[in-house]
Amino acid sequence: MAHQNQSEGPSVRLLRVGEQVRHVLSDILQRGDVHDDVLARHVVSVTEVRMSPDLRHATVFIKSLLGQDEAAVLKALRTNTAYLQREVATRIRLKYAAKLKFLADESFDEGTHIDKLLRDPKVARDLDQPEAEQE
Repeated sequence: MAHQNQSEGPSVRLLRVGEQVRHVLSDILQRGDVHDDVLARHVVSVTEVRMSPDLRHATVFIKSLLGQDEAAVLKALRTNTAYLQREVATRIRLKYAAKLKFLADESFDEGTHIDKLLRDPKVARDLDQPEAEQE
């Protein structure tokens, strides 16, 4: 098997396995299979899962609905990591059970921040001017 160049990004296999893990975790959380009061009270989206090249580690990006109590949701997920790892290992046949690491998905916050900046009247005024006038 040929080795991939780091600049090429993740392989199709890494992306496929990451998507399988994302799907399994989403299903578990949606069905309320984790017996945790915090997780039962919040709608949690698994936005992305990035697998390490050896498939032994999975970084799981989550977002709670409306960004509410994200710290509490992360703590609950981390408390239940062993259960979630077992479930993922059972449902996805891999050589090793991937260790899960949960992080808040900040990309939505960045997008919202950029959107607010673009809507700022001063920025909008500059964006509306033709380039020749700006110089």
